[in-house]
Amino acid sequence: MRTLLKPERLCFGDTVGLVVPASPPPDPKAVDRAIEALERYGFKPKLGRHVRERHGFLAGDDRDRAADIMEMFADKQVKAIMCLRGGYGSARLLGRLDYDVIRCHAKIFSGFSDITSLHCAFAKKVAMISIHAPMLNGGLQAPDLPEFTRASFFRTVMEATPSGSLVSGLEKKSVSIVRSGVAEGALIGGNLSVLCATIGTPYEPSFKNSILFLEDIGEQPYRLDRMLTHLLNAGVLQQLAGVAVGINRDCEDAKDSKRDEYRQTAADVMKERLSELAVPVVTGLPFGHVALNATIPVGARARLDADNGDLIVLESAVS
Repeated sequence: MRTLLKPERLCFGDTVGLVVPASPPPDPKAVDRAIEALERYGFKPKLGRHVRERHGFLAGDDRDRAADIMEMFADKQVKAIMCLRGGYGSARLLGRLDYDVIRCHAKIFSGFSDITSLHCAFAKKVAMISIHAPMLNGGLQAPDLPEFTRASFFRTVMEATPSGSLVSGLEKKSVSIVRSGVAEGALIGGNLSVLCATIGTPYEPSFKNSILFLEDIGEQPYRLDRMLTHLLNAGVLQQLAGVAVGINRDCEDAKDSKRDEYRQTAADVMKERLSELAVPVVTGLPFGHVALNATIPVGARARLDADNGDLIVLESAVS
């Protein structure tokens, strides 16, 4: 196994690169708000050359979006790379990135949702910790950003110590224990639908003895069932040490008065599909497309405590 690469921690005054690997923000002024947010936090923003471009549902041409990422990794002045938005399109870039260059210039790379494709690729091709965290379009730049979310992000990327408990300071109202127990392993995962699309590709992460964390948005329960069933049929969930599920936002059946058959909830699906695994499983943890979105270092070692309903990061994300 290769040595796990840890990026250098972020400090106030550092330059932060801004890229858009997937879809453009609906409001073009979101780029300006992201710049203002980075400056307000005490960093120097640097825009990718193509962040304001659009090509249908993509934030510009594949070649240009990939080039922005590579230029940020190669730029010695840039200490961290943050994604403006997810949406769709990150997977189209995976074959265009130079992973040897990224390995030689490991640095903080932050985003979530569709950015899961890049987290998986960096874990598989580079063995580099990357940061599953809110983005700058309606996330970290939002004026009503919860202190929990803000503190989780900056603690993870600015302190070379383990970020610890995901639920510390919260009432844990949403947390549910599906299968008790305690397990440790490297963190992998992100958005469930995007993760499923990596299966059978060169960018599929290693599931063996790992802690899988997952969340999704806008998927009806039967679709969640289909994706989890696919992972079970592929034999990857059976390799895990544990499963940590976040908040699956807007993942309930659409209202339809013409249909009166029995409906399963997203929670029902998670419990049914995951409880058959012989590992600890916790659902309702504070991460996903929600305001309370904890930062999770992909690749770092963690403990899933399904006796107390917590996910504890045991390893620092940065050096």
